Amino acid sequence: MVENTKIPVSRRSVLRYTGVATIAGLASTGAVSGRFQDLDEITITLSQFPDTIDPLDHITGDYFDVYDHIYEPLFDFEPGEGIFPRVAEEWEAQDDGTTQVEIRDDVVFHNGDDLTAEDVAWTINRTVDPEMGVPSPIGTFGLGSITGAEALEDYTVEISYGAAAGLAEFEFGNYARALDMEWAIDNHDAEEEAISGAAPEDFNGTGPYEVVDFTSGEEIVVERFDDYWGEEPPFERVTFNAAGESSSRVAALETGESDLTINILPEDVATVQEAPDIEIRNVTSFRNIFCPMKNTVPPFDSQEFRQAMNYAVDNEAIVNTILSGFGEPRGQPVAPGINGFNPDIEPYEQDIGMAESLVEESGYGDVEIELYAPQGRYLADAAIGETVADMIDQLDNVSCEANIVDFGVVSDANQAGVDPDEIDIAFYMIGWGTITGDTDYGTQGFFTIPDNPDRTFDDEELSDAILESQQIDDPEEREQQLQEVNALAHEKAPFVFLHTQESIYGINEAIQWEPREDETIYLWDMNV
Repeated sequence: MVENTKIPVSRRSVLRYTGVATIAGLASTGAVSGRFQDLDEITITLSQFPDTIDPLDHITGDYFDVYDHIYEPLFDFEPGEGIFPRVAEEWEAQDDGTTQVEIRDDVVFHNGDDLTAEDVAWTINRTVDPEMGVPSPIGTFGLGSITGAEALEDYTVEISYGAAAGLAEFEFGNYARALDMEWAIDNHDAEEEAISGAAPEDFNGTGPYEVVDFTSGEEIVVERFDDYWGEEPPFERVTFNAAGESSSRVAALETGESDLTINILPEDVATVQEAPDIEIRNVTSFRNIFCPMKNTVPPFDSQEFRQAMNYAVDNEAIVNTILSGFGEPRGQPVAPGINGFNPDIEPYEQDIGMAESLVEESGYGDVEIELYAPQGRYLADAAIGETVADMIDQLDNVSCEANIVDFGVVSDANQAGVDPDEIDIAFYMIGWGTITGDTDYGTQGFFTIPDNPDRTFDDEELSDAILESQQIDDPEEREQQLQEVNALAHEKAPFVFLHTQESIYGINEAIQWEPREDETIYLWDMNV
């Protein structure tokens, strides 16, 4: 028997294993375990199970990991490289605020209906039109410059936008997924409300997998779609489930109940590394973790107070202790590698004296605040939230308490806007992955004022800077403007800036797969 050798994970390292050499070596000695001899069926365990079956009624990474196999992206997006043909074969900007997209003529939905440009246009309109369908967060954050779409011919759709063509391309290249218009309207009244249901037939996309079994809140089982237009995906049957605790996800890996899981906690890395047949794969992500402070309610309406909250927190200590180095302190809305990241901006450093002084300047001394933080959505999120609250609570003139809640609570708070009468939670912890690779996605949904009821911060200077960047066609000039946006955000402190998160996966070592910076899990990127 060949000894199973484990590779230690060092701090801030990026380990990308393909498993090819390991599996080939074991196979040559006849040592491949029975667990690896047939991987036609796999299970993927996420940290959050979808709480909606409407593929447009969310903007959560875990949900996309499921639904992108059912409701197919029209484009292939590669972080840092752009978009590439998929269902959309060709596209061309028309220099009039529109882009014409040609889609394939051989794509069918799982119920047998043909995909047409009308389906694509209707889906985009349902996403961006607040009077239609559901108030989709994808429309605010993902398709922020897209104003609508129209079917010109059976397989030609025209997408309209109010920004530079290059920015619009990033947006519809990341978020264009088609629903079957006639099916959605007839069966789910989808122009008036979110799609809902509890049966496999309540899902209907064009992806390489179709739903064959569904237990609401527990698991979705998909199988290869026989009439899929593209290449056959690597697994016949895939089960998606979720477990909120890292230890539970690790246990599922150890027992063979799961083949891939996300958000392994640093303290559980050694457990995975020491277990047979499974391993750790990790990559620095595009996701920043931070704590928005809605500035339309006190005490967060004071810039001095918001800056004080940043000086109260020791990001370096959080990364080194709670995350064991699996992260990087950050002082701006986006991560390195994102277009517009400002390399001159350093994270806030903890300075208790400065924090207390700024609180006094704000006029809000001896104030009590509450930080809401999720559990199980991000890497060590509850522990980090409690630590941030404890650090703020050290100030002589501020009392802070952490409230650990379900992710949906902070997600709803993030979409509640800045109307003081509508704000129940003004200070919360959340993560944001800038998956388009452009600063606009990491800022406009939070900060732009016109036509953006979901924003979390009201500041005309910051909003205007973002809107100006959206109209700049020259790439270098636009990058400089985006760097200024990040500098303004650092100064105005709309968030308590925390860190860029490392993505840590546990995986069956027979699966050849490299994690992506945008946290997307695509089955078609895998092999065995």
